[in-house]
Amino acid sequence: MDQHLNVIERETAAPEARPLNGNEAIAQGAWEAGVRVAAAYPGTPSTEILETIARYPAEDLHAQWSTNEKVSLDVVIGASFAGVRALSAMKHVGLNVAADALMSLTYIGVNGGLVIVVCDDPGIHSSQNEQDTRLFCRLAQVPCLEPSDAQEALDFTRLAFDISEEFDTPVIVRSTTRLSHTRSPVATGPRREASSRGFIENTAKNVMMPNNARTRHPLLIERETKLRAYFDTAEITHWDRGDTKIGVITASTAYTYVKEVLPEASVLKLAASYPLPDRLIAEFCESVERVFVVEELEPVIETEIRAMGIRAEGKAFFPRVGELSPELVREGFEQAQVLPPAPNREQWKITPTVRPPVLCPGCPHTTSYMALRALDARVAGDIGCYTLATVEPLRSIDTCVSMGSSIANAVGMAKARGMAKARDMAEAGDESKPIIATVGDSTFLHSGIPPLIDAVYNKANITVILLDNHVTAMTGGQDHPGTGRTLRGEETHKVDYEELIKAIGVKWVRKVDSYDVPAMYQSFREAVDYKGVSVVISDRPCVLDPMKIRGPAFQVRLDGCTGCQMCMNLGCPSITWSNEMIDGHHKVKIDSATCIGCTLCVQICPSDCIRPTVQ
Repeated sequence: MDQHLNVIERETAAPEARPLNGNEAIAQGAWEAGVRVAAAYPGTPSTEILETIARYPAEDLHAQWSTNEKVSLDVVIGASFAGVRALSAMKHVGLNVAADALMSLTYIGVNGGLVIVVCDDPGIHSSQNEQDTRLFCRLAQVPCLEPSDAQEALDFTRLAFDISEEFDTPVIVRSTTRLSHTRSPVATGPRREASSRGFIENTAKNVMMPNNARTRHPLLIERETKLRAYFDTAEITHWDRGDTKIGVITASTAYTYVKEVLPEASVLKLAASYPLPDRLIAEFCESVERVFVVEELEPVIETEIRAMGIRAEGKAFFPRVGELSPELVREGFEQAQVLPPAPNREQWKITPTVRPPVLCPGCPHTTSYMALRALDARVAGDIGCYTLATVEPLRSIDTCVSMGSSIANAVGMAKARGMAKARDMAEAGDESKPIIATVGDSTFLHSGIPPLIDAVYNKANITVILLDNHVTAMTGGQDHPGTGRTLRGEETHKVDYEELIKAIGVKWVRKVDSYDVPAMYQSFREAVDYKGVSVVISDRPCVLDPMKIRGPAFQVRLDGCTGCQMCMNLGCPSITWSNEMIDGHHKVKIDSATCIGCTLCVQICPSDCIRPTVQ
């Protein structure tokens, strides 16, 4: 499709081949396609895409962290309006946040090519659900490309910009955790510098008011028909001709599992799960005796094929939950009697070490949740490292929904309490519990400000704990507007949380050092006693990102330890039980190799037996 673009090959080419993971390959594909603007909000498994893009020269493209996924998509929509190629990246739940913009963008179309990379998380390795982005693509009628390995991740991303401009559509490139984080050799190429198309003044296309939207919707349906025809003949759709007794239709990383398990079968590998190439699928199915669809998560492809009147088998044998694997695919085909049961299949007997997930040694969030536990509060939590305070020993979070939900959830709890009869609350045991929301600094900027405004506006009686660890910690230490640094490390304006919160209308605001245990406990008690909205800013940098903070390690004087477990209640992984017993008491010990010297255990030890390690 290069004939539609003013493409200039650069004199300096990228290396011909190098090992890349899927996210790095996507970034390389975007750079090769001539992207000028890229934006994202970090979220595993998509984070490394923008981190990698930011390593390319600043004169090639602008790269930025945005406050949330909708903002990132709106930024690249603006870039597309201005006539340049642009990319937004996010994880699957981030698309929920950006969906409002997407559903209008699909009617508008593009000027400069626009690609949205969405990384799904089958198996829920680091997410609150494992929703299937392909359903969003069907809803928005946006083409969805599904690479199966790192090489295709590069190639499909580069091609996605051509498709975007050719068919006047945003394009979604869907990755998964396995693809995003698996490394393999990738052949790379030079950057193609596409000239800016400039802003095109066309309000009938660019402004989605009702009359214009009515005109655009039929064009959207017409675009879908053209895209189906394109994928019918596109070289990226592969038909591996083999044994005609079994035909398998698949896409994404599931293709590699199918080829490993059924190397002799006929396989139709779809490059796009939406829209499907109807003619090619019908031709393929006519050429084989039995048709299977192998896809991760929802039966998106299977349902569409069945709607075509084709008898296809799939989710009867392959699970709708979790990641697929060669083993699961083999078991599915065994159940379908395509393969004989594997003889003497080795059964792995693995006894995992039992260890609950805990915060890092010295995590500044620890004292916040210790104080909340002491208050016996009803706590609405949010998305972040601190969600680990849901489990023992910090067990103090009662709910967690999505990014930025905690404050509004707390408002709802408070208003429900106000509407309930006193007897109802007494029976529930909630009548005296303070209602508290906890939210991290990056999450607060992402989507916590509007609900705080709502809390003040609607006169809610809640306390908000802003856990400011000065970074987006859970995804690896990325900067945000509260750190004073951009994605490329440039200094910029730093949000002042106290001033922002006061401007919203909160009258009771206090910033406290997270390592000052007495001050934390006292501040929390005073905050919940305040009638109205109160905010405590728990302030201390993350101990790991962007650099590991470490002071002198501590040790336990065994002769003074009474085994009271106060230090154990911190949940610090550096503190464990010792094998020694003195006077019938179990003792604790501190691993000096992992202790960072935060002093939290020192402050709460009633026997004063924790001292600095003797050098």
